Amino acid sequence: MSTLIRKLKLGRLFYLLYHRPIEWLNALVAAGGPFEQRRTERGKMEMELAASRLPVLPTGTGPAIELHLLTGHKFWYQTAFCLWSFASQAGRPLRPVIYDDGTLGSAHRAALSRLFPSTHFVAQREAIARLDQWLPTERFPVLRERWQNYPNIRKLIDPHIGSQGWKLVIDSDLLFFRRPDLILSWCDQPERPLHAVDCETSYGYTRDLMNELAGATIADLVNVGLTGLESASLDWETLEHWCSVLITRERTNYYLEQALIAMLTAGRPCAIAPAADYVTLPIEPEASDCRAVMHHYVAGSKRHYFQHNWRRVLVDQAIGA
Repeated sequence: MSTLIRKLKLGRLFYLLYHRPIEWLNALVAAGGPFEQRRTERGKMEMELAASRLPVLPTGTGPAIELHLLTGHKFWYQTAFCLWSFASQAGRPLRPVIYDDGTLGSAHRAALSRLFPSTHFVAQREAIARLDQWLPTERFPVLRERWQNYPNIRKLIDPHIGSQGWKLVIDSDLLFFRRPDLILSWCDQPERPLHAVDCETSYGYTRDLMNELAGATIADLVNVGLTGLESASLDWETLEHWCSVLITRERTNYYLEQALIAMLTAGRPCAIAPAADYVTLPIEPEASDCRAVMHHYVAGSKRHYFQHNWRRVLVDQAIGA
């Protein structure tokens, strides 16, 4: 265990001294340089202001769709646009479950509740109480450390720990431009895991090690922007073991959550969101045309997201109203 703790600390130091500067430089290049980056920042501020003024949509008809999201004060407005664009295209009532990363203020909650009155907020203190009950630190030291220092893993842990039933967890940096029939069908009758398709395979760990731990062949291109899993099927002892081995042998990695989902779904029949309709990292001409059902704005596609496409969903909704 002391070796693992050292790995975690060294991994954090390695990230701060090596990966973070490279990520900053790559982000600047992907943003189109400093001038485009400023335009993107202005678009981001305008998007946040617009989120507080989004019109309340008609409730919709049919059974409510439950979507699970992790958010905080830096991302609440993206969560608002994600849910709002989904609801405007789905025509169904929404019952969001929002997990507070510890930074969600009362004003943010009020803004989200105004749009979706059925929203259930899970406060961080509630999440920690559930962790203490179901994932005590003495039995799950790695999962608890990762929960504390690697927020992405909370999207896997918080919705499912101590729970039953199928849940669809989605990222906030999604926009919907067409009716998400696949998601609606899955939510109405979930029978197998669901995941999106990545633009490239990004797990952060060697395939041989992942295959060895999972006991099955890992599929390519698993993306966690959309992730549907059955809570009761998750074996937390196994997940603790996987995390411990992955980190001990190959350090911590930003893509750990995605690697774990790929391992959980390895060898299992899955509902896979078609890449042409549920696009991860949209590029031109799709980035401007928005003909797909959904865009997931990762990496270099943030420029389209913040400068243009959140405005597009407002125009599309106004035209369709």
